[in-house]
Amino acid sequence: MTGGSGEHGEYRVYSDLAGWWPLISPPEEYAAEAGYLAAVFRCAAITVRQVLDLGSGGGHVAVHLKDQFSLTLADLSQEMLAVSGRLNPECAHLHADMRTVRLGRLFDAVLVHDAIDYITAESELRQVIATAFAHCRPGGIAVFVPDHVADTFRPVSGRGGRGDAAGRQASFRERTWDPDPDDDWVQAEYEFTLRSADAVEVVRETHRLGAFSRGTWLRLLAEAGFDARAGAPPGLPGPQCGSRPPGHLFTGQRRPG
Repeated sequence: MTGGSGEHGEYRVYSDLAGWWPLISPPEEYAAEAGYLAAVFRCAAITVRQVLDLGSGGGHVAVHLKDQFSLTLADLSQEMLAVSGRLNPECAHLHADMRTVRLGRLFDAVLVHDAIDYITAESELRQVIATAFAHCRPGGIAVFVPDHVADTFRPVSGRGGRGDAAGRQASFRERTWDPDPDDDWVQAEYEFTLRSADAVEVVRETHRLGAFSRGTWLRLLAEAGFDARAGAPPGLPGPQCGSRPPGHLFTGQRRPG
C-alpha cells in the first residue's frame, strides 16, 4: 500500500485516521526498500549527508534512513507529520506542499517516495520535479519511487495490517485498476477495518493515483535540468542482503558545478 500522505486532503486515512497508519502499513515493511534507496544515494557525484524527503507521510521510510543521513521531512498532512514526529523525533518536520515549497537551501539528495502517486496531472508532476531540482545541490541526486507506471500497469489487489500491544487491530484490502488507459491515473479502492477495545469501524475510500509513462517521467526530469534515468543509477551494485529495489525507480542526477 502506498505510504504517501496524499496531496489531496479528502482521504481520511491521511487525516483523522492517521493515528492508525503504523498499524495499516507497519514501518518494518519499508526496511528492505529503504536499504536499497540508501545505496542509490551513495551513487551521487557528491557524498550524501543531507536528504530532503518530500511527501514523507508517516515517516516509515525515514525511520530506516535517519541513522545514515540527516533528514528533513516535508508533508502536506499535519496529522501524518504528527505520526512521523513520534517515530522520528530526531528529524526536522515541515508542513509543506511538494509542488510549491521553496526552503531556500540545498540538499545532497531529494527523495520523493510513493506520495508521488497522488500527483495525477502532468503539470503537477512537472511542479514536483522542479521542486526537487530547486533543492538538489549540484552533484546531488533526486530519487522518485512511484507505485505505478503506465507502460507496465496491471490490475493489482492486496491486503495487510497488524495489531498493537494496546489491543488495536487494523487491516486493509486493496484493489487497483485503470478505468481509462488513455489518461495518467488509476483507481485504488480500499477497505480499512479498524478495531479498538470497544468499537469496530469500516472505512471505504477510493483514491486516484498517478500512472505516468516512462517517457513522461524521463522527459520532465530532463526538462527540469536533471540527467534522467529509469532504474538504478550507473555504478549501483546489485541488491545487498536485506535490501530490495522498489518496483519502479526514476533518478535525476544534477550535474556538478
